[in-house]
Amino acid sequence: MEKQSIKLGLMGFGTVGTGVVRIIQAHQEDLQKQTGLSIEVSRILVQDAEKSRNISSMEGALTTDPASLLDDPEIEVIVEVIGGIHPAKEYILGALERGKHVVTANKDLMALHGAEILEKAQEKGCDVFYEASVAGGIPILRALVEGFSSDRIAKMMGIVNGTTNYIMTKMSQEGAEYSEVLKEAQALGYAEQDPTSDVEGFDAARKMAILATLGFRVPMKLEDVDVKGISSVSKEDIAYGKQLGYEIKLLGLARRDEEAIEVSVQPTLVPKSHPLASVNGVFNAVYVHGEAVGETMFYGPGAGELPTATAVVSDLVTVVKNRKLGVNGRGMVAPYKEKVLKEDSEKFSKYFLRIVVADKRGVLAQITQLLADKNISLEQVIQQPFNNGREAEIIMITHLSSKSDMDAVLAYMEQMDIVSTVQSCYRVEGGDK
Repeated sequence: MEKQSIKLGLMGFGTVGTGVVRIIQAHQEDLQKQTGLSIEVSRILVQDAEKSRNISSMEGALTTDPASLLDDPEIEVIVEVIGGIHPAKEYILGALERGKHVVTANKDLMALHGAEILEKAQEKGCDVFYEASVAGGIPILRALVEGFSSDRIAKMMGIVNGTTNYIMTKMSQEGAEYSEVLKEAQALGYAEQDPTSDVEGFDAARKMAILATLGFRVPMKLEDVDVKGISSVSKEDIAYGKQLGYEIKLLGLARRDEEAIEVSVQPTLVPKSHPLASVNGVFNAVYVHGEAVGETMFYGPGAGELPTATAVVSDLVTVVKNRKLGVNGRGMVAPYKEKVLKEDSEKFSKYFLRIVVADKRGVLAQITQLLADKNISLEQVIQQPFNNGREAEIIMITHLSSKSDMDAVLAYMEQMDIVSTVQSCYRVEGGDK
């Protein structure tokens, strides 16, 4: 007789794990109609089985022994939401080795070891889905794999970290300093007490590595991503950006020209007219440009118990449907293209520059001549008195320039007697390229 249910083992019973159980329990009838099977959480791996929890009905399923999930032949799917690299990697590879399908929300693991995990899944004919690892409840990974399967993606750009977007939004709307808003975000629970992973861009970099791997079909690694966080962004940067017609966001960028790829995460000025400029608070958005379809954007909550759990359960539904159709593992495509990374001379962008210079005649002419020597022209310029009129502050938006030329200009400026400080240099997107 054909099975009427499918059993899964849940690894982790924190915020997301609790959300997964709540959704499965609350939507069991709908899930059964969609898949033809009831979904049963058979066993849950926890660190402390005696800890008091909100879902008392699951207490009998709790265990501290991972083998009780991995070695149980009746458990067909492992849902991993414990996070971190170890022992999550060993659990997932162990599950695949035993022929079990895997759903995970682990961005760290997939960014660092996704290629190895996908190769093992292909070898064993198993599904591995990880929609929740990038943008919470936004179905961006499924869109890249399925929705863009007949297209060729040229560019992905997005806000993929809610903590930094909350901070940048508050700084923009209230004119507050970074340090003040960070403390508020920590008090509200939006930022960790050690916010380094978020504010220095590492969390977003992991997500962009995953997006680039899927979107470009190449084995991107975390070290392939150029990363700069928001801790150096000042309220003055934001105010000048507004004056020039831009908002500053921490943006991830993955761009392909021919076969050469660049992936980065850094504070970026985007025109106020661009859809990403109006993505505020803890929301995420990913903008995708396909050569055939053109521009599309995916928007929604990037974190939280139920948005993230919704993405996990959606992946689980796909696993169960594939099982009914007998196609588990057949839609899984490991990266198969050779990775070709751009040199700095091939990375082009506009730039926002803010420098403090001596308030003397001819200084601006010297600065523009330096830029011209590197084939960099100016789109907008503001000059303001600074330091009680003893110095001047020059704010510029350049036309397109290579990263190598801009780095050379910045290095030369640091040596110029007329330049007191290079305050800021940020990328500008949403314009010519």
